[in-house]
Amino acid sequence: MALSQAFLDELRRRLTLSTIIGRTVKLIKAGREFKACCPFHNEKTPSFTINDDKGFYHCFGCGAHGDVITYVMHTANMTFPEAVDKLALEAGLEVPKSSPEQVAQARQAASLIDVVEAACHFFEQQLALPAGRDGMAYLQRRGLDPETIRRFRLGWAPAAGLLKGALVREGVTEQQLVEAGLLKLRDDGSLYDYFRERVIFPITDRRGRVIAFGGRILGDGQPKYLNSPDTPIFQKGTVLYGLAQARQPAGATGRIIVAEGYMDVIALSRAGFAEAVAPLGTALTESQIEELWRLADEPILCFDGDAAGQRAALRAAERALPLLRPGKSLRFAVMSGAKDPDELIQSQGASAMNAVLEHANPLLGVLWDNLQAGRDLSTPERRAALEQDVRDLTGRIAERSVQDHYRQAFKERLWTLFHPPRRSSGSGGWTGGQAGGQSGGRYSKPGFGSRGNRQPDRPSLGRVGVGVGLTRQKTEALHRTILLATLITHPELADSVAERLGELDFTDVEMDRLRQATLTILAQHGGLDFSTLSNHLRTHGVGPQLDALLRSNAFTHAAFSRPQADLQSARDGWEHTFALTRQKDLRADIDRMVNQLGQDPSPETFNALLALKNHQRFGGDD
Repeated sequence: MALSQAFLDELRRRLTLSTIIGRTVKLIKAGREFKACCPFHNEKTPSFTINDDKGFYHCFGCGAHGDVITYVMHTANMTFPEAVDKLALEAGLEVPKSSPEQVAQARQAASLIDVVEAACHFFEQQLALPAGRDGMAYLQRRGLDPETIRRFRLGWAPAAGLLKGALVREGVTEQQLVEAGLLKLRDDGSLYDYFRERVIFPITDRRGRVIAFGGRILGDGQPKYLNSPDTPIFQKGTVLYGLAQARQPAGATGRIIVAEGYMDVIALSRAGFAEAVAPLGTALTESQIEELWRLADEPILCFDGDAAGQRAALRAAERALPLLRPGKSLRFAVMSGAKDPDELIQSQGASAMNAVLEHANPLLGVLWDNLQAGRDLSTPERRAALEQDVRDLTGRIAERSVQDHYRQAFKERLWTLFHPPRRSSGSGGWTGGQAGGQSGGRYSKPGFGSRGNRQPDRPSLGRVGVGVGLTRQKTEALHRTILLATLITHPELADSVAERLGELDFTDVEMDRLRQATLTILAQHGGLDFSTLSNHLRTHGVGPQLDALLRSNAFTHAAFSRPQADLQSARDGWEHTFALTRQKDLRADIDRMVNQLGQDPSPETFNALLALKNHQRFGGDD
């Protein structure tokens, strides 16, 4: 049942708000109130006030407002019941239970948590004794220092019988050990220790209470990793290793990293990535994905670079599909050159790990790569099969608006895949290729004829035509700005336009820096959209140049370059603008050919001049 207002008021009365906030924020006394720099946004002048008499805080900068419960919820990434439980324990209050059954369950859970905590303490002790010599040697070989071992409460499960004997002497019953998953019942009715001669990794709940264990065997025994069985206080598919330690850092960074194993989480934490967690030996479940979304909108999955790790990442991607909703997705960090985060950090350091995380691929790109990788698309039937697979995949997304955006994104990728660019044998330019990448005749996009047919329909360049009222030099610079802006707002064009954009001369040094950064990022990452490409560019150090581009008059002169323009309009507009950039070169070529014709009036020279003029007449695009 809902907690009574009287209980909540008593909880707030027992805890001084300034004391709770003052543990992590420097407070300045101001009369009957306190002031501080707001913990919820960056500021230099204090605008955050705390009033103990009224029991609330308020920030005049960002508008944050609440009481002691909401403060703990926001700073520790806790739900309302979790924050109440945490504060009630500190205040010496017992949270009311709603029924005799819930009271009994709470007592059983508390009893089992005490048992598991006693076992954790026993394992920690054993690691420091001669019995744990092999376990300690293993952890030291992995580079763990005593502080890390203490912080993660690592331990050692000795040979059979020692745990049972130690805990029974403390008053723990065999039945409690069975219920806690520490003893197992054989078919003949005898009991045996579940963990034997293994390095122990305690697993905690969201509040940091030990509820289960993971054990790693040394040598060639199987299974290599063993987790506690499900118990009344532990269900493997709902728990994430390291969650309690990661919640507050995740709230501060807005990021949560999902690694594959215990040692990866520990290595990431030691390297400064405290917002790291791991599933418990299985692919991410729906419950774990929802748990991650409470901490960050786009958790970064960073599984091992081997085949098994990539299969786990793909399973997580497919499992997330029905759950997607606006703003909630996944990203995937590719561990190239290293098997897992632990190895990468040890060999190349934290900066290499950070680079991998910053270049994580969106969910869309991972799904697309898996859909089309290695497929033979040489026949209409095979291309139709790929389209059907895309429809089936997107049909699994329950939220309609997200599904519609995925359908559109996949539609654009299918168009690009079936009509890749192909270098022309004559001019060195690029033309559309046959569907499926097969060589053959020139592909004519809708609205464009092949050579000798009608001129292409020119896309709209906005109310003010490109070049109107501008000098030739400024017009040429504007053309290049429009080309760059169109590619940034529509990164899907990269395969067909990036190389040509890279061959152009940019006289504006800052725009050239932005151009080079854009081409580098697009060459390294597939599946980017305008938003993710913008984030990469800002990380790349060209945020001011990007802002300048977005404030430029390119969007005024060329509506097709705006982010909201559809892909086909952007494609047609880019091609037309690129053709305009070729006019200067064509005029120079024609002038040279005219001079040559005066010196060599041969039919070959005349035909070359005629070809150049025809090329100029039809827009300068082969």
